[in-house]
Amino acid sequence: MADPRFFKKKKPLSIREIVSLTGAIVGRDDDQSLIINDVSPIHTAKKGDVSFVENRRYANQISSSKASACFIPEDLLLKVPKDMVPLVINFPRRAYAKVSQSLYEREAKSPKVDEGTNISKTCIIGEGCRIDFGAVVGEFCQVGSDCWIGANTFIDDGVKIGNGTRIGANVTISHSDIGSDCFIYPGVRIGQPGFGFEIDASGPIEMPQLGRVIIGNNVEIGANTTIDRGAGPDTVIGEFTRIDNLVQIGHNVEIGNGCIIVAQVGISGSTIIGDHTVIGGQTGLAGHLKIGKRVKIAAQSGVTRNTGDGSVIGGAPAVPIEEFRRQVANIKSLGRRDLRRK
Repeated sequence: MADPRFFKKKKPLSIREIVSLTGAIVGRDDDQSLIINDVSPIHTAKKGDVSFVENRRYANQISSSKASACFIPEDLLLKVPKDMVPLVINFPRRAYAKVSQSLYEREAKSPKVDEGTNISKTCIIGEGCRIDFGAVVGEFCQVGSDCWIGANTFIDDGVKIGNGTRIGANVTISHSDIGSDCFIYPGVRIGQPGFGFEIDASGPIEMPQLGRVIIGNNVEIGANTTIDRGAGPDTVIGEFTRIDNLVQIGHNVEIGNGCIIVAQVGISGSTIIGDHTVIGGQTGLAGHLKIGKRVKIAAQSGVTRNTGDGSVIGGAPAVPIEEFRRQVANIKSLGRRDLRRK
């Protein structure tokens, strides 16, 4: 059970309501009026909870679980005990997430502007906003309705923020347009100058960074991520993209819609990433690349070349995933040969 100090529950759901919400199929002739009060992992679930198993390595935990219901793929149906309602669905984790959202309220704060904020008289603040202690909102900013700006966050002059966007504590934003319903976690830096300069005999010559950062609707940006503004063209993040903690995005980068970028990824300047691409953690991408749509990049890869739509790549330098696996197998084989010689 989630700690009630931090998470507020809504009303329980019946199995019938859960089926309607998720599209799951009840795998047996069980009572659909059964009430579900909470969500829980399979190994800690108790009576009244719904859980899920998607990874087959946890299948053996189903029979010993005390959960009242469980989302499962069809091939695990026979492992579900008689006192547990099997909810058969292709993507159990996705269904579990929908039920979690329905059982728990989204984190919210009552609208107010704390004393100790510094809000310019020339900015426009929408209705229903909360602005916490120490926040600064600069001249001619536009903040939509129902926004939340956390403590000690700095919004520089001219920034636009869409409706329903939540910005955590200690964030800085400049030279940016932020969409609606975004979630920007604590410590994020958006809109600072990119890493751009030329070098002559006298040393580095700074290249003015004259672009912006444009962030679409429904984007999440994890803690301590940095997004540089463009040098002339803009840096663009497409809608519904999810960016993890500690990601670095260089100037002029364009990231498509619905992308997932995992922690500690670095994307060099002017690289373009297509829609629905997934980039594994600690991956580095060189500058001026074109990465296609629906590409999957394995963790800790080093991407130095363009890649087409639907590619799956890995390694450093990154190659098609089948080739990368052969490389790993060959290296292991060489190691075994050396051991035999000894």
